[in-house]
Amino acid sequence: MKILVTGANGQLGKEMHRVLEQQCPGVTIYTDVDTLDITDERAVEYFFEKNELTHVVNCAAYTAVDKAESDQTLCYRINVDAVQNLAKAASKYGVKVVHISTDYVFDGKSYRPYVESDKTNPTSTYGTTKRKGEMILLSFCPDAIILRTAWLYSTHGHNFVKTMLKLGAEKPELRVVFDQIGSPTSAADLADAIHSILTARQWVPGTFHFSNEGVISWYDFAKAIHRIAGLTTCKVTPVTTEDYPTPATRPHYSVLDKSMIKRTYGIEIPYWEDSLRKCIETLKKEQN
Repeated sequence: MKILVTGANGQLGKEMHRVLEQQCPGVTIYTDVDTLDITDERAVEYFFEKNELTHVVNCAAYTAVDKAESDQTLCYRINVDAVQNLAKAASKYGVKVVHISTDYVFDGKSYRPYVESDKTNPTSTYGTTKRKGEMILLSFCPDAIILRTAWLYSTHGHNFVKTMLKLGAEKPELRVVFDQIGSPTSAADLADAIHSILTARQWVPGTFHFSNEGVISWYDFAKAIHRIAGLTTCKVTPVTTEDYPTPATRPHYSVLDKSMIKRTYGIEIPYWEDSLRKCIETLKKEQN
């Protein structure tokens, strides 16, 4: 087994480094834009030819959801063109692909958790490019695995949890939307799930959903972050999406049904609050 992890400097990429070096050290190459520009088709093919890979885990993505509305060209290059480059090379050299996608491929108008076969209808540039990336990947690599996730956070980089911790310690009041519902995802838990897939007895291709168990609003999530961290001086006020306009339209309901990945790969998914607590405990240890 020889694995390539792209986007290795991101939240999920760093967690992939952690789990793979713990469980199967020395078999993975970690790249980011400084070591492999996946928007460069020739560079990607040369890399695949030179390294004799067996698997690629594509953690690279343009994820600045609001900025994507005014930076559509770069968003398209990373979320669509780069995926096509990886897919072409993977198809040519017989490399298995795990690709990370998003709940933003749906419009958020559902009343029940989304299953993998539900009709997609992205309403933002980010969601549209991620859906196009899914389709292009499958056109070249029908045996690929696509993992759609949502509300990703970790101890690394910029994310909602770290932002709430920072602002909760600095500001007397925060306004957070309460009418957008979903399930947070610990990047550590997602990385563990990907490792389980990579080392499973059988490779079962397809599109799968993964987020932590449980359902909350962003407002409830913010309140839980402050409660677990012991931040008591900041008041969190619930507001509607209309009260907090953003350039990109966000799904009002983005709960993902995880039955298929649990059934197919036997993966046990932790409850969101248990994983959040672990993340905050780790951040506190790092500060001390």
